[in-house]
Amino acid sequence: MLLIFTALLGIVYPLVMWGLAQGLFPHQANGSLVSYKGRTVGSSLLCQEFVNAKGQPLPQYFQPRPSYAIVGWSLSQLKNGTYVIKGVGPNNYGCNPLYSSASNLGNNNPAQIQFVKQRQQQIAKFDHVAISKIPSDAVTGSGSGLDPDITPANAAIQVDRVAAARHISPAQVEALVKKYTTGRTLGFLGAPVVNVLQLNIALDEQYPV
Repeated sequence: MLLIFTALLGIVYPLVMWGLAQGLFPHQANGSLVSYKGRTVGSSLLCQEFVNAKGQPLPQYFQPRPSYAIVGWSLSQLKNGTYVIKGVGPNNYGCNPLYSSASNLGNNNPAQIQFVKQRQQQIAKFDHVAISKIPSDAVTGSGSGLDPDITPANAAIQVDRVAAARHISPAQVEALVKKYTTGRTLGFLGAPVVNVLQLNIALDEQYPV
């Protein structure tokens, strides 16, 4: 019985599932890879950074949610009551799937609060928007830490910055955002999202810098 079930469940079943996946859903089964100009540039299932050589975000591209591709961090409290993140911190590994994780920090955790405040200041300066206009997904990572999508609200605060960097009108950028916005699954599951990689590729195709 051990040999029979080992053969059935360890060999036959995986091969059958692999064959069905390759035949019915080859794109999804092979990682939902995205190609641009004849080469693979990423996966529609994983976030991707759009930064320069120094790790600074490029203004001509929409930016993804914060990545939690981290190894670990330490937290120190200063005398004035504020907290400083030391050691290996968020985003050190960008969107590297080998370091996929969640922070596991609650909303009242000092490290989480400090990170959110830092992120809010960065976005307010980068996108020239008020902190009150910044949606929560722009300052927090997803469960996997590698979410490829952002909310339409997150995309909206980035439109003017992308349009200015590409010397086009906000309306042109908004049209692409709308095109690459996916609605709720089956009409009622989840929430509308915008795939950052696909949107940025479309921008490069239609409005190259």
